[in-house]
Amino acid sequence: MLGLMPNTRGLRLHLAGRGKQLEYFTIGWNLVEGTAAIAAGMMAGSISLWGFGIDSFIEVTSGAALLWRMSVDANEDERERNERRALRLVGGCFAALAAYVGVESIHDLVSHRAPEHSFLGIFVALASLLVMPLLSRAKKRLSAALGSAAMRADAKQADFCMCLSLILLMGLALNALLDWWWADPAAGLVMVPIIAQEGYRGLKAENCTCS
Repeated sequence: MLGLMPNTRGLRLHLAGRGKQLEYFTIGWNLVEGTAAIAAGMMAGSISLWGFGIDSFIEVTSGAALLWRMSVDANEDERERNERRALRLVGGCFAALAAYVGVESIHDLVSHRAPEHSFLGIFVALASLLVMPLLSRAKKRLSAALGSAAMRADAKQADFCMCLSLILLMGLALNALLDWWWADPAAGLVMVPIIAQEGYRGLKAENCTCS
């Protein structure tokens, strides 16, 4: 048993290194994606693009929290505490985003505020639909190997980002092709329960067993 401990520790450090690489990619991708989505949202006046862009920046926060978690991965005493901190931080961000998107979407529907067509936004949504499934698959494999609840939650965020990308694409496409102005704020409202659920899961981390 004692002879296996250095190898086990070395394997965890190797897996943690792979986790850091994934999170560096996640941070870089979401910075570009979020910037493009918010720029497109500003030009078009689209709440669904705003929500999607802010979500991307929250995922940057998630990636940074996971990098922090990986940096102390070999410290058994700190691991569970940092798992919970990372999950709660991300959960709080998602809860705030759900409230923002919900209020703005209802305001746009009530005031009949029509967004402009956004082909840049459509491109961003399509790119996300291509990248997120690959990222989610890689993170799920690594979370299983590490036994990391925070990495598993981060993989689920990639899944729900893919779901948001599809909702965003549908709203933007209906607005661009059929001139349905209400499709954009409606897409924002559809996003709200999905984002809120992720926030609730993260905030519940205080009572979870994360090891």
